[in-house]
Amino acid sequence: MATTPLMQEFPELSGLSREDLEDLMNDHGYFQSIFHSLSPVKQLYQSQAELSTANEAIARSNLSLQDRLYQLRSETKDAFDEAKALEGRWRTLEREQKELYQRFTPQFLLLRLRHATTDLDNASETLASSFVQSSATLKDASDVDEFIRQFREMRKVYHKRVMWGDRWASGQVIWHDDQ
Repeated sequence: MATTPLMQEFPELSGLSREDLEDLMNDHGYFQSIFHSLSPVKQLYQSQAELSTANEAIARSNLSLQDRLYQLRSETKDAFDEAKALEGRWRTLEREQKELYQRFTPQFLLLRLRHATTDLDNASETLASSFVQSSATLKDASDVDEFIRQFREMRKVYHKRVMWGDRWASGQVIWHDDQ
């Protein structure tokens, strides 16, 4: 019998006669029995059984890790949620800090200085007006001395503030934000 590619690939079939090969083509049961006795098919089934066993071992291993993985997933979710909450708290604190620092910006401090200067000017003028109106009823020289002391102190502070404001407006005041 001539050597065919089928016979080279399946040498177990080379011993079969032409009638056996025809029976093999026509009888499904006979085909199945010969097919399953071929060494490549046996090797294939053996490899499939080994892979199945290996897959089962991997599956058992995965199942044994399942509870720990669920626990880690839960811990990770909790940590993520906490991080998100802390991130929100960070934004809130950052906004509050910005609002607090806003009171110490050069522009705001200059504004406060100007308001304080105006308030002090008004207060000293009110003190002077009340003194002038009550001067007819002064009891003694100590009242005059007390008025002069208070008025001089208020005006001294007022004029210092005016000088600071003027210097600031002329660019003679320099702020260092890095301190």
